[in-house]
Amino acid sequence: MGSDSDWKVMQKAVAVLKEFGVDFEVHVSSAHRTPEKTVALVENFDGSCFIAGAGAAAHLAGVIAGHTTKPVIAVPLDSGALHGLDALYATVQMPSGVPVATMAIDGAKNAGLFAVQILALNDEKLASALKAYKLKMKDEVEVKDNKIQDLAKEV
Repeated sequence: MGSDSDWKVMQKAVAVLKEFGVDFEVHVSSAHRTPEKTVALVENFDGSCFIAGAGAAAHLAGVIAGHTTKPVIAVPLDSGALHGLDALYATVQMPSGVPVATMAIDGAKNAGLFAVQILALNDEKLASALKAYKLKMKDEVEVKDNKIQDLAKEV
């Protein structure tokens, strides 16, 4: 992430990765204030994909994508007067040839899940855990539907 102030949002991605038992690293490195560190982290990373959270100009994901062939998942952060729209536009408008998967503003949970989906392509155990996760979500919605139907009968 570009700043330690991004942790409040980005910890949601970490929670998902932990839930699925995925190894990860977490760093604060700025595309603008510590560009050499950012490039070194990318070049020395032996993992499968990156999740980059940044607000405002949000160049972190693009800088990472420019230095790797691994998937980069961006989380535009609500960190200023434009409430994350600046970060969203900066992230989603990567130039041709430099793809970055862009989540919703403050969408770190989905970034974690998307990373798990990428990793699950080559990991049957992870794929099975994702299927179970989706079934659990389905069951939770059914419980909520039944509750609302019961409440509607009481009106």
